[in-house]
Amino acid sequence: MTPTERPAGVPDLRRPVPAAASPGEYVIRGAAEGDLDAIAEFEIEIAKVSFSDDAIVDPALHKRRVSGSLSKPGEVMLVAVASPVPGAEQRPGRGAGPGQLSAPGQGAAREALIGWAWMSPRTNSLTGARYGNFRSLAVADIPDRSHVGELLLAAVLRAAADAGLTQLTGKVHARNLGMRALYRKFGFDAAHLTMELRLPPGGEASS
Repeated sequence: MTPTERPAGVPDLRRPVPAAASPGEYVIRGAAEGDLDAIAEFEIEIAKVSFSDDAIVDPALHKRRVSGSLSKPGEVMLVAVASPVPGAEQRPGRGAGPGQLSAPGQGAAREALIGWAWMSPRTNSLTGARYGNFRSLAVADIPDRSHVGELLLAAVLRAAADAGLTQLTGKVHARNLGMRALYRKFGFDAAHLTMELRLPPGGEASS
């Protein structure tokens, strides 16, 4: 899907805006090596939704794929964590406001990843235009799941704007109604439709 006319209240790719979040709830930060185990589980859940019985569920494979992109320039790889417990010791200069980017590893001993998002920069081979390929977004099954998904997507849009991108594309399975609704809320519109047909082994498709 690609973004079209921006609904009211949705971040504009041309002008980054802060994410909305209730005080003290969640922090969005860059992914780090220490997050790979949890990220791999999110990637497996995404694969199950997208490919059902054909999903690749090997955590080691997903960890290698994500790890290989952590250091690549332009990759936007973000995780959502619960804000540190009030009163817990914080290192000076390492904090971040709700919904804002913080340093990887902040409060690592207390953190539990509750969401993950990934966008990769791409260049159109014919036109040379740069755009963002939205690859992953997953949130744990928590009461605030929709809210955390919105925080992550808003953070990706801000990162895309900071990188000078003016277009994002993303694929979503037809049965993934939650992600389709989230895309629409942030101004994405369907641009292409992939048709699929499974042929029986050694047989022909029925007309």
